Amino acid sequence: MPSPISTLALACTLLFLSATAAATPSANATSTSCSHDRSRLLALDEAKFDQDMSGGWRPLGDTPGCELVAADLLRDYRQAHGNKSSMLHWHEGQMRAIAGQSRPAAALMEHSRVPVEDDPSGWNFYVDASIAFLRKDRIALDAAHRKLAAVPPMTGEDVPALVNGFIELPTADGTTLKMRWPMNIDVVEGLQRCFDKPYKIAYATGCRQGKAN
Repeated sequence: MPSPISTLALACTLLFLSATAAATPSANATSTSCSHDRSRLLALDEAKFDQDMSGGWRPLGDTPGCELVAADLLRDYRQAHGNKSSMLHWHEGQMRAIAGQSRPAAALMEHSRVPVEDDPSGWNFYVDASIAFLRKDRIALDAAHRKLAAVPPMTGEDVPALVNGFIELPTADGTTLKMRWPMNIDVVEGLQRCFDKPYKIAYATGCRQGKAN
């Protein structure tokens, strides 16, 4: 049987991954409207606000040009609910990073780490790498990559098997994500590959695949 800590950590990691997969930005697109029902969104519980891909903050955050509006909405939600969720800090940080606010984004991401005992997937090393990129600290970014790359596969009957360096992860909508292990290693390698580019570009799929402009 897997430990309760490992199972919980994997569940949290899936939520983080679903968020980052959905948030990959277009480097050149622009938006014409950032309208949203602020009162309705602020009244939602955290699960519906943060994890509902069509009814929470996500449609606003996924609209090119609306990243700062989404970041401010995430901030206001945290303040209105006295919420200290590491996930909400991470998402606000990502939105600000995409919008070019590197310093406040890094500060927010500092609050998104999880306890070491709850982190079998190396999430904290991914956080370290993202912060290092935003601070333009190549030495720290490379060190975080080495630590993430060395994370051993998780074990347990409820943990996805590692096959040829990939794991298959079920998502809330019933589909399956096939992802390299360790999780987020491709994102970190994209940050390394495009170290001199803005986060909005370096985080996107092109840099992960070595196809950035």
